[in-house]
Amino acid sequence: MPDLVLRKTLLSREDIFHEGGPPPNKPQLRGWIMAVIENPFAGAYVEDIQPFMEDLKPLGVDMARRLAEALGGPDAIEGYGKGAIVGEAGETEHGALWHAPGGYAMREVLGGARAIVPSTKKVGGPGVRLDVPVTHKDASYVRSHFDAIEVGCPDAPRAREMAVVLVMTTGARIHDRAGGLAASEISKWDGLR
Repeated sequence: MPDLVLRKTLLSREDIFHEGGPPPNKPQLRGWIMAVIENPFAGAYVEDIQPFMEDLKPLGVDMARRLAEALGGPDAIEGYGKGAIVGEAGETEHGALWHAPGGYAMREVLGGARAIVPSTKKVGGPGVRLDVPVTHKDASYVRSHFDAIEVGCPDAPRAREMAVVLVMTTGARIHDRAGGLAASEISKWDGLR
């Protein structure tokens, strides 16, 4: 397996003070980090691609640490998600290689978060945008944290690249009032309720 070739990373943080209603006690922080890497499988069908997940693991941990710190540290994080954009010479399945390295990296950095890490992926060219889903890190049924964060990079991914992404939030949507299980009511610690 070829070594991982990293072209660039991008880190973005958004501070939300209100959404037209009363300001919350503290702003919600949302952020994302993207790594643009060479796709070693671009341009040809390769049957055995799973070994590349091992190469992605250190990148995932580094990205998760950097993003969590940008949002106030691991203890501040309540929501998360992941995604991948595969350049046009690749295939969607190449982006699926990010599932384990990205998800387990966030669980490790955030101290054993329990909920499944929602994910999305697609094939696209430079500048394409991706909506990355967000859920609560400890319980998938916490409706107040259902969200998405749009990500993208003007010059990536190029045809033979992939852009792998992690997203995190520090709380519920501002002014959430759609009901359902509250984060304070999480009780089963099974990643669901």
